[in-house]
Amino acid sequence: MSVYVHPIAADPDQLSQYINFSVNLYRDAPCYVPPLYIDQLATLTPEKNPAFDFCEACSFMAWRNGEPVGVITAIENKAANEKTGRKQMRFGFMDFIDDKEVVDELFYAVAEWGRNRGLTEMVGPVGFTDMDPEGMLIEGFDEMGTMATIYNYPYYRDHMERMGFVKDADWVEYRITVPDAVPEKHARIAEIVRRKYNLKVVKYTSKKKIKEEYGHAIFDLVNEAYADLYGFVPLTERQIDHYIDQYLGVLRLDDVVLIADSDDKLVALGISMPSLSQALRKSGGKLFPFGWWHLLKAIRGASDVVDLLLIAVKPEYQNKGVNALLFADLIPRYNANGYRFAESNVELEGNENVQKQWEYFERRQHRRRRAWIKPL
Repeated sequence: MSVYVHPIAADPDQLSQYINFSVNLYRDAPCYVPPLYIDQLATLTPEKNPAFDFCEACSFMAWRNGEPVGVITAIENKAANEKTGRKQMRFGFMDFIDDKEVVDELFYAVAEWGRNRGLTEMVGPVGFTDMDPEGMLIEGFDEMGTMATIYNYPYYRDHMERMGFVKDADWVEYRITVPDAVPEKHARIAEIVRRKYNLKVVKYTSKKKIKEEYGHAIFDLVNEAYADLYGFVPLTERQIDHYIDQYLGVLRLDDVVLIADSDDKLVALGISMPSLSQALRKSGGKLFPFGWWHLLKAIRGASDVVDLLLIAVKPEYQNKGVNALLFADLIPRYNANGYRFAESNVELEGNENVQKQWEYFERRQHRRRRAWIKPL
């Protein structure tokens, strides 16, 4: 029987079916990390995701013989297109079985959606914004993923190339061994930078206090530091409020460091947290009935891996050694918390400023992912 692709309603029942298709597809993949179900549901729900203030989207499911065989979401990010002057349709949150007909029908559906809106090229996998997982895995299929990245089977790349997609951007990821002590050169640079620019490390033990005093400043700094990165669109006030509520409340504050100047203005930040990869696998991405217990254990420090979620430095302080100040504070805390390895998560392959910060650490580049592009 032929493949049937149709748009789905943005309601909990149909979105649940959409999300569960991917979880079931990777049920036997040992390196797949499912998304946290409630987060994925909120991301795809217009009423819960403030990115819909400037985005429109349509999610599609493919069926054959009454069984789901693929999913994909088409997105028009109007703010991104206004920034770049291009007419791009994004695609993301996609998964499919290894079947030419299924893949072709899914991409035909999103391409028609884009053409009908006057868009001229399609790019992905990317999400609504840079805060969503982005980039198709093309190297490192035997490496455990992270909660912030996409996992997919090797055959995905074959289908993209078969359909005529070409590379638009690549990201790399590193697995870094946490040293027993702050590297001597790091420590020396950190002290010089601290004195030269009159900077100070800001630490908190209260989640409420960090949200009140630096919540907006954290994401304002992200907007500044990431302004020129691939696909980035400045976060709106509604998005910032959303991310403050979503993320700052679950962080382990030992794994967060803020750097401020003499006027208490934020100039750099490092936000990390214990890896939730194994906990998400055990829970299937769901909090109930017992998933919350696995996630709580991981957040409290049951993992020997720490995920580096956000590192941002104010543009005027970049290339001045401020990163050394961040890690001079974090490394002793990582050791105290039992972390042996750190996951860098995605870094654009050409972002030498970010990759230089790892040169004093034992590391290996273990994953690579790609955004593809093609005219509509």
